[in-house]
Amino acid sequence: MEDRSQCPILIVDDEADIRELISDVLQQAGYPCVAVADGKCARMEMAANKYSLVIIDLRLKGEDGLELARRIRSVSSVPILMLTGKGTESDRIISLELAADDFLMKPFNIRELTARVNALLRRSLLAEKERASVIQAQYEYLAFGDWLLNLTTRQLESSSGEDVVLTFGEFTLLETLARHPKRVMSREQLLTGLRGVEAEVFDRTIDVLISRLRNKLEVNPKNPRYIRTERGVGYSFAESVLHRV
Repeated sequence: MEDRSQCPILIVDDEADIRELISDVLQQAGYPCVAVADGKCARMEMAANKYSLVIIDLRLKGEDGLELARRIRSVSSVPILMLTGKGTESDRIISLELAADDFLMKPFNIRELTARVNALLRRSLLAEKERASVIQAQYEYLAFGDWLLNLTTRQLESSSGEDVVLTFGEFTLLETLARHPKRVMSREQLLTGLRGVEAEVFDRTIDVLISRLRNKLEVNPKNPRYIRTERGVGYSFAESVLHRV
């Protein structure tokens, strides 16, 4: 990994002892950290400074972690690690639905915390390097309906020129489906493509990512034009796709 001193981390938790613990552990690992207690302070920090990763407690008081994650993801692709309640599967699902890149249950092992932070930043830095290395390269697209999926920069662009932020998992799943238009793909086939991209992959992950993609792609997510549900089997990409270079 690159110099960790160049990878600042923002910690958002309303429990002072948790903020201090996370900050101490990650600073010992070489990461500069800023710790705040609420969403308002977090938004001010995000507006004033560039962070490589954000850690958010799902159950913040006031503006909770759910709303804060939504706001951050709407304007940034910065990796988000959500802290969730012990053993609560619904919290983990909610974290993924909000476009978090990973989650960690409280109480957590500090070695696992460091390992998950390291893994998220490795993936993020690798994606940044890939984008930087192709700035002068010829762009490669998958074109469908009102959208262009830029395979070179890993970005989704609308016909009006608007860029839509996709997480690593969302991009990988959309690319997999779009490369196999009008073909039914099982959850297991789609899970295979996601392993190594999503930190922890399980069957429900596919449904969560599909829901998030529909919200970004579709005029009416409840009556999807692009990604269709094939009941009892999986999903299919219903639109014709052109491969452009």
